[in-house]
Amino acid sequence: MEGRLARERRTLEAMIAIYCRDRHGVAETLCAECADLLDYASCRLENCPYGTEKPPCSDCPIHCYRPAYRERVREVMRHSGPRMLIKHPLLAILHMIDGRRFKGDR
Repeated sequence: MEGRLARERRTLEAMIAIYCRDRHGVAETLCAECADLLDYASCRLENCPYGTEKPPCSDCPIHCYRPAYRERVREVMRHSGPRMLIKHPLLAILHMIDGRRFKGDR
């Protein structure tokens, strides 16, 4: 994975780490549930048919996540999104720019 996809994976890792620390009290590594979510999401990201032109998952016409995982990722993003600006401001800003870029393409 390279470029934007690698950055998207780092963003996802950071968001899940924030969520896991705050909700499950795990500081050093991810709990089994969050590690499973990260593995699943990473696999979906690596196999995205759009490749480097991948839109943000929330704007994608193909929903490749199983419903239970999709809901878990939404929960993680709702919790971690606002906290990303403090903990990982560059990743948060680049993620927002990517989202706006693809919305503008429509």
